[in-house]
Amino acid sequence: MTRTAALAALALATLLSACGEPQPAKAPTSGESVRQRAVDAQTARKLTGAERQQRSQDRIIRTVYLCNNGERLSVDFDNARSMATIRNASGEAFDLFQEVVPIGLWYRSSGYELRGEGIQARWSADGREPTDCRAID
Repeated sequence: MTRTAALAALALATLLSACGEPQPAKAPTSGESVRQRAVDAQTARKLTGAERQQRSQDRIIRTVYLCNNGERLSVDFDNARSMATIRNASGEAFDLFQEVVPIGLWYRSSGYELRGEGIQARWSADGREPTDCRAID
């Protein structure tokens, strides 16, 4: 038991000695150097426009729309697959496929269509009048 305790103490001492001592010479010494260090740290973490665009294209974005006819739609935009899955309050789900448009969004499949720009969209469901919707989430 004493040998185990001695080995544990030796291992702990080795680990602690491996930790670097604080290096006061490298620490900022003025308000301006502290500010510049903070700016440099933030700048290093910023994403480029291309990186932001790639992230939005690779992930699923969920948006909730509230429509003028009282319908509430939950839409999962799957940009990697160029699809949107729309769920209504009744639990029905519809998979729509993205159409290329110069501005805004357009997803459709047989009998269903979601088209819009910004937070405004128009939802058309088979056999019903189209309704205007607004993204709320």
